[in-house]
Amino acid sequence: MRAVVVERYGNPASVAVVERLGPEPAAGEVVVRAEAMGVGYVDVMASRGLYAYFPGPGSSPGLEIAGVVESTGPGVPPELVGRRVLGLPAFGGLAELVTVSADRVLPLDDGVESEVAVALGVNALVAEIGLRRAGVDAGRRVLVRGAGGGIGALATQIAAAHGARVTAVTSGPDRARRLLASGATRTVGRDEGPALERDVDIVVDPVGGSALADHLRLPAANGHYVLCGAAAGAPSGADLEVVMEMFHSSPTLHAFSLNSVAPADLRASWGRVSALVGSGRNPGCRRGALPAHRGTGRAARRRTGRRLRQGGAAPVRAF
Repeated sequence: MRAVVVERYGNPASVAVVERLGPEPAAGEVVVRAEAMGVGYVDVMASRGLYAYFPGPGSSPGLEIAGVVESTGPGVPPELVGRRVLGLPAFGGLAELVTVSADRVLPLDDGVESEVAVALGVNALVAEIGLRRAGVDAGRRVLVRGAGGGIGALATQIAAAHGARVTAVTSGPDRARRLLASGATRTVGRDEGPALERDVDIVVDPVGGSALADHLRLPAANGHYVLCGAAAGAPSGADLEVVMEMFHSSPTLHAFSLNSVAPADLRASWGRVSALVGSGRNPGCRRGALPAHRGTGRAARRRTGRRLRQGGAAPVRAF
């Protein structure tokens, strides 16, 4: 089989398409033949050696694939073979055949194309579960940082589908127009957010970085802050000082990773996302399927630093 591999950390030449033996599923695993795969910023970080959980050079990036179950390991019902699924591997997703834990494969409805599934994928699950934990509901005031990215764009749309009033923090008029069209109540420039929007009920933050301290001051009393990424850098000790500064307003800080979510909760969340897709109040995605002969090369180039499109995980057709 073919796979995209990080041969060494760093520059574009360090990522290559190689031939490898196909995997055999171990106990509790399935092998999925990928039809489409998601390429997101976390994969760029992994290829540069900036993501601690990436196994390292010689490994394939990729956290989300859509395709058909080809084989099952011991302890997995054999009737899964032939079913279309969204798979969430612990990396290794940029390959023709991918091993995935059976409790991290989610069913795909017939009406959901593979490219759409991975464009939603991890980003939609993070956004949906994070917002639900923070109590999103009609009339709630939600501020989304990095709203032009994958998690942020979907958090904007999912919060709006719940009837929340959403302020989307982004950059550039084109992204602002798209976010307003997809449900944001208003948009603000990313340098204006802390100055213009305070006393919100929920902040969704996949960005982190040096501006985190300013944004931690935005929730209202008893508000929620969902820190679900660190695209601009990890929190610092100064950020913890701000949390203690806000002590008497009783904020709730959710440090949220999808890795902590139980399989049953993943399936329930994917069911809710799929229902939104089917209802027409759907979290949308920008379509970007590529012909099979171009998919691997484009995936490799995206992994090494080229700007990803608004909408986050860029779907590429598998090999």
